[in-house]
Amino acid sequence: MYPRVTAIKPETMAVPLIQASIPTTAEPIVSSRASSSLDDKIISLPSSSTSLPSEEDLPLKLNPFADPRAAAQWKQVYDDCEYECRHVFDPTLEWTEEEEKRIIRKLDWRVCLWACIMFFALQVDRGNLTQVVSDNFLEDLSMNTNDYNIGNTIFLVAFLFAELPSQLVSKKLGPDRWVPAQICLWSIVAALQCLISGRGSFFATRALLGILEGGFIPDIVLWLSYFYTSKELPIRLSYFWTTLSATGVITSLLAFALLRLRGVLGWGGWRWLFLIEGIITFTIGAVSFFMMPASAVQTKTWFRPNGWFSDREVAIVVNRVLRDDPSKGDMNNRQAITPQILWSCLTDYDLWPLYLLGLVIYIPQAPPSRYITLILRGVGFDTFTTNLLTIPSSVIHIITLLLITRLSEYLNEKTLVSSLQNIWILPTLAALRWWPGTVTNAWGTYALITILLGYPYCRKFYVCLFEYGGKANRVLPVDAILVAWTSRNSNSVGTRSVSAAVYNMSVQAGNVIANFIYLDDDKPLYKRGNSVLFAINAFGIAIFFATKAYYVWRNKQKEKVWNAMTEEERTYYISNTMQTGSRRLDFRFSH
Repeated sequence: MYPRVTAIKPETMAVPLIQASIPTTAEPIVSSRASSSLDDKIISLPSSSTSLPSEEDLPLKLNPFADPRAAAQWKQVYDDCEYECRHVFDPTLEWTEEEEKRIIRKLDWRVCLWACIMFFALQVDRGNLTQVVSDNFLEDLSMNTNDYNIGNTIFLVAFLFAELPSQLVSKKLGPDRWVPAQICLWSIVAALQCLISGRGSFFATRALLGILEGGFIPDIVLWLSYFYTSKELPIRLSYFWTTLSATGVITSLLAFALLRLRGVLGWGGWRWLFLIEGIITFTIGAVSFFMMPASAVQTKTWFRPNGWFSDREVAIVVNRVLRDDPSKGDMNNRQAITPQILWSCLTDYDLWPLYLLGLVIYIPQAPPSRYITLILRGVGFDTFTTNLLTIPSSVIHIITLLLITRLSEYLNEKTLVSSLQNIWILPTLAALRWWPGTVTNAWGTYALITILLGYPYCRKFYVCLFEYGGKANRVLPVDAILVAWTSRNSNSVGTRSVSAAVYNMSVQAGNVIANFIYLDDDKPLYKRGNSVLFAINAFGIAIFFATKAYYVWRNKQKEKVWNAMTEEERTYYISNTMQTGSRRLDFRFSH
C-alpha cells in the first residue's frame, strides 16, 4: 500500500505578489529529496490532478516554496551542498514587478553585455583565419587549400576534445575564474600566430587555440544561468549569439584596415592582423577577471567595494532564480561534476536526437562560410573588396536571427522553427550546385553565398535549452533554441553543463566533417562538394521532424503509464522514486 500524502491546493498557498511574472512550464514544481542527489525530487500537485499540466494549461507558476515543508527541504539541500547564496534564500520574500524590471536592466548592462564582449573576443581569434587567407596567407607559407582544411580540422578536433574537460574545470574552479584565464591564454597564442613560418607552426597554433578555446561557450552559459530565469535566458542568449554576426562585421572592417599594413617592417598584412587582434582580445581577458563575479552575492570585492546590488536587490536576484528553478541551488559554484553524473548524462539516450542534430545541421553552411573569401578572390575581387563584401551576410544573419527568435517565442515551437535554418539553406545550395553561372558570374555567385550565410542561426536555440534552467518556455534562434532545448530536456542542473559540452562536441564533430567537403581537386566550382552539402542539408531537415516525432512518442509513453497510476501511487512515486532527470515518469520532453 502506498502511503497517503495530502496534496496542497494552490488556492491555500500564500503566494508572493511576484508570482504573476514567473512563467510556468510543463515540468512539475520540484524539490530535492536528499543532498546527495541532484535529480531526485518531490512535488505537490492538486488532488484533482489526473495528468501533468502542460505549459499551455497553466499561465502562472506558483511559488514552489509556499509550502513550508518544501521550503524546509530545499533549505536543507542548499545548506548541505553549501550553495553560495543560501544565506539570502527567503521563501516569503516579496517584490514588485517594477523592482524586478529594474534589476533585470542592471543585469543586462553588467552581466549580459560583458558576456557578449567576451564572446566577441572568442570569435575574433577563432574566426580571423577567414580574413588572413584573403591576403596571400597560404601563398606566403607555401600552403594550399588542403593544408588550410587540415589546419581547421586540427583546431576543431582539439576544440572538441577540450569541451568536456573545460566544463569539468569550470565547474570546479568556477567560470568567473576559468573563463578570463581561457581568454588570456588563447589570446597569447593568437597573437603569436604573427610568427608562423610554415605548415608545422600553423598546425601547432591551430591545436593550441582549439585546446584553450574549447568549452568557452558552455562556461559562459553556465555563468549567465546564475543571474537569469529560464524565461529570460533564451533572449539573452540571442543577444549573445548576435555578437557572432556583429563580430563578423567588425573584424571585416578591421581586416580592411590591418591588411593594408603589408610591407611594414617587411611583414605581410596578415601578420599584423594576428598580432593586433591578439592584443585586443588579451585586454578583454584581463579585464574579465574584474567583470565576472562568482554569483549575485559576490559582487562586492576590494576593487568594487559597493558591489552591483543593494542587500534587497541581492535577495531578489537570488530568490527569483530559485523560484523559477529550485534545483539551480543544489550545487555550489565550486562543486565538481562527479563520475556518476558524467556517466548518467552520456548514457541518456533521450538526448541523443539533439546530439545528432548538432552533428548534422551545421555542416551545410560551414564550407561556404570558411571559403567565402577564397571564393570571392577566385572570381576576381581584390583583398580589400573581398573583406568588405563579407559584411552584408553578417548583417542579414543578425536580422534573421532576431526575427526567428521572436517567431519561436510567438509560436512556442522548437523543432519546426529550428528547421527553418536548413530550409533556408536548401535552395541556395541547389543554386550553387546546378546554376550555370556559379563562379563564372561573380556578382551572382556573391549574391548566392551572401543569402546562404544570412541564414537564421539555430544553434543558439539548442544551447539555451541545453544549458540553463531546464524549464525554459521561450526559445531563440536555432542555436539558441537547440542549446536551450538540450538544457530543458536534461532536467538536471548537475547534468546540464555536461550535456551542453556533449552537444557542443557534436557540433564540432560536424565541423570536422565539413572540412573535408570542399577539396583542392574540386575547385573552383566545388560541384562534388555542393552535391554532398545539399544531401546532408536535406538529411538534417528530416532529422528535425524525426526528433519531434520521437519526443511526442516518448511523452505519450510516459503519459500512458502516469495516467494508469492511482493518485496514491503517483504521490508515492514522486516522493520515493530513484529515477532521475528525464527518466522520471513525471517529466515531459520539450519539442
